[in-house]
Amino acid sequence: MASRAGRVFYEITATVAEPIRNDWYRYMVDEHIPDLLATRCFADASIGRSADGRFRIWYEAHSRDDLDRYLRVHAERLRAHALQRFPEGIEITRNEWEIFASISASQPAG
Repeated sequence: MASRAGRVFYEITATVAEPIRNDWYRYMVDEHIPDLLATRCFADASIGRSADGRFRIWYEAHSRDDLDRYLRVHAERLRAHALQRFPEGIEITRNEWEIFASISASQPAG
């Protein structure tokens, strides 16, 4: 099994007002996430939703340098486009994660 140690993830948590949830989700899946992946800074992305209606999007960067390049070159433009499309009703938090270890059920820790 390939180790995920050293991989870098960019995590977005969005609390989206109920009246715009479906439109926002479609926008993310059909436009925003593909546009972000088109920057070639990320290997893949996934989106999930909690029972209380919050969404979490995980982007796996190819490297720390690629995440830094995304933030420096592309983030402002893509954020502005999303804000133009949805000017209110969404609270966003952003985090960066570096994976130090990955342990599977079929592989002992250590």
